[in-house]
Amino acid sequence: MQFWNDKKVVVTGGAGFLGSHVVDSLRTLGAEVFVPRKKDFNFISLESCTQCLTQFKPHLVIHSAAFYGGIWINQLYPGRIYYENLVMGANMMEAARLAHVDKFIGIGTACSYPGYLQGELSESQLWDGIPHETVVNYGLTKKMMSVQGWAYKKQYNFNAIHLILTNLYGPRDSYNPDRSHVVAALIRKFVEAQLAQAPSVEIWGTGKPIREFLFVQDCADAIIRAAEVYDDVTPLNIGTGIGTSIRELAEAIHEISGFKGHLTWNSSKPDGQLKKILNISRMHEALGWSAPTTLHVGLTKTIRWYEQNKAEADARE
Repeated sequence: MQFWNDKKVVVTGGAGFLGSHVVDSLRTLGAEVFVPRKKDFNFISLESCTQCLTQFKPHLVIHSAAFYGGIWINQLYPGRIYYENLVMGANMMEAARLAHVDKFIGIGTACSYPGYLQGELSESQLWDGIPHETVVNYGLTKKMMSVQGWAYKKQYNFNAIHLILTNLYGPRDSYNPDRSHVVAALIRKFVEAQLAQAPSVEIWGTGKPIREFLFVQDCADAIIRAAEVYDDVTPLNIGTGIGTSIRELAEAIHEISGFKGHLTWNSSKPDGQLKKILNISRMHEALGWSAPTTLHVGLTKTIRWYEQNKAEADARE
């Protein structure tokens, strides 16, 4: 696309799950992309962030770097998750302002929404309460990045947008039990059960909760589209708007993986919130975009990738 010709873009977290797909797509579109690595630039330091942007002189910064993980990671490192994500976001945006970057794209998360809310979540509800206690330390740091964008627009006329992402899945995700989320965790369970010819796979809960799942390549495309056309400081939901029960998700992975055993549901384990998906009406209007990949197609691509790259995927942090 003409927009990206001769554009220089810094993608923090560009070697990670989401970031690597964003980088691939940007390069296909003709952008010159720089992926700063942690060994060279420490985003906890404003000086290091400034050095990074001074060295590359980008037109845009897409800040997707984050320190996060599953329940175990949140239990082990609640303070580190809070501090590193808060400071990285603040420093990268300040460095972008000082470097006269044209636009800053902050990558947020649906876990920033108030923990008590259920159903379809609209951007107007973002400040109706605090995030769920299990992710409050991470969710609040992303909300504060959106506030920083608003404040910088007001004082400096700096162009910063904030995108709220739903649950992602796809190739290059982490399948490490300490880091993985529900789709990756279930895919690993079923593929390993298939390899071991196990009689059954146990899944926690009743399977009734409804969640939303966005294929990672679709998410990368949405981020790029927002970078092109969205300039509002109001945060913007990015998702499918389609709810899928955990039972439906598990049954789909069961079928696609080829596992011949049966599912058992451990209903003694908690289900969590009954329904949580994003309202994407503003996304449709602002971006003129919808996620093209169906869940079945996305899961098929992901499972086949995992089967071919299992050792590497399991070791990924």
